Amino acid sequence: MSDHRQLPADPLRTDVPHSARVWNYLLGGKDNYPADAEAGETILKAFPDIAGIARDQRAFLARAVRFLTEEAGLRQFLDIGTGLPTADNTHEVAQRRAPESRIVYVDNDPLVLTHARALLTSTPQGACAYVDADVRDTSRVIEEAARTLDFRHPIGLTLLGIMGQLPDDEDPWALVGSLIAALPSGSYLALADGTDTSDTLTHAVEEYNRHSASSYHLRSPARISAFFDGLELVEPGVVRTSHWRPYPGGNGQDAPSSHAVSGVGRKP
Repeated sequence: MSDHRQLPADPLRTDVPHSARVWNYLLGGKDNYPADAEAGETILKAFPDIAGIARDQRAFLARAVRFLTEEAGLRQFLDIGTGLPTADNTHEVAQRRAPESRIVYVDNDPLVLTHARALLTSTPQGACAYVDADVRDTSRVIEEAARTLDFRHPIGLTLLGIMGQLPDDEDPWALVGSLIAALPSGSYLALADGTDTSDTLTHAVEEYNRHSASSYHLRSPARISAFFDGLELVEPGVVRTSHWRPYPGGNGQDAPSSHAVSGVGRKP
């Protein structure tokens, strides 16, 4: 989950936890600071399965982008809340199958953007661009993305763990609606977020929120499904993350219980 709580983007702060870096810690990465590690350990002690949610979301991203590239035929992607680079980033999955794919990464953490520019390099046929913006500043996101993406043709919008960064009173559903409204017909939304289906996870997130510069908001599966209102859901719909189109040989049933759901929807 990548942090989009501050507007405009904050300078790099290493003395307070940042959700992108905490997520990196949970994934076993090294791009974090002691404050992030401390916050990560707090969550792990209260809810050890949180690392599984992090891995599930990364795996879902790869499967969703593969679907969008191979089955939906998309060649353009807008990845908001990039997070720190890890294996199978959006452009890697897309360009492995369609080298001409064009990807715009959006984040507002200086460390994320520094790493993205250094590590997320495009094929010669395609393009990668990096936008420093808050997800709530939708006009800036779209304006900057349009320098690389052609908004006359379908775009795949990915929002993984991002809407949970926004409280209900900021109406994240309307925000997603405004982003989708800017996309042409035939575009897709891929979204994943944590659910409020575990008391243990809820308490762990509350503890994280008390020690972090940002906060995370768990929601019911039904309220997360509402982000897809007006879209045509791709089978199997909004489901437990490991159950969304698992690769051949796996049905997701043997995965540890993950209190997160994911889905993909097409704009008519």
